Amino acid sequence: MQEAKDREQLEHYLQAYQLKAIFNESLLPHLSLFHFKQGESICTQGESSHYLYILVKGKIKVYTTSAEGKALILSFKTPLEVIGDIEYLRNIDFINTVEAVSPVSMIAIHHRWLRKYGQDYAPLLNFLLDIITKKFCVKSNSMSFNLMYPVEVRLASYLLSISSDESGYLFNGQLGTISLKDAANLVGTSYRHLNRVIQQFCAEGLVERNKGGILIKNRDGLRALASESIYE
Repeated sequence: MQEAKDREQLEHYLQAYQLKAIFNESLLPHLSLFHFKQGESICTQGESSHYLYILVKGKIKVYTTSAEGKALILSFKTPLEVIGDIEYLRNIDFINTVEAVSPVSMIAIHHRWLRKYGQDYAPLLNFLLDIITKKFCVKSNSMSFNLMYPVEVRLASYLLSISSDESGYLFNGQLGTISLKDAANLVGTSYRHLNRVIQQFCAEGLVERNKGGILIKNRDGLRALASESIYE
């Protein structure tokens, strides 16, 4: 994690996403802009929550880890998204782990300033309410999609989710074999059936399987199959 020293970058994102309206004059000086490298952890499940983060650039993945150490990817997020909202409002530790899938930029503000200057500020509270209700809607839709759509569609959507950022740039078109069990859990199928679908995708020229994992070969074909994003 690296804090941006140039306030112009912060101002750019505040203007681009019209975020100035949700922060009052007392909160604005306490905003920071953090940059995270691809693969870097933004927050970890079970750790104390001190910051509210607003994703303004890049893509992140949200996952949870069981007591046995089994990881399950829950979703992928692109701007505009908030991390730590529920933790701030409920004053609890981070519920999930969040990791940068691409280079990521986050606007951050410490809880102590939010509680001092923003606890009764209606625009900020309305913003958080809107974000949280959207998360519930996305979660509900995702559960429905897993029941309604065949595995082929769900896997195509998953592969698209892990391979590009909000601009469509292909920063990582490869899914390592170690992640296949997580993928099977997320799309709601068995590891064996997932492998059968991957073989089908290979035969159709959508992906290529090698020792390093699964390499996406035809994004347009996957996009046509997925038709819409399920996991974002």
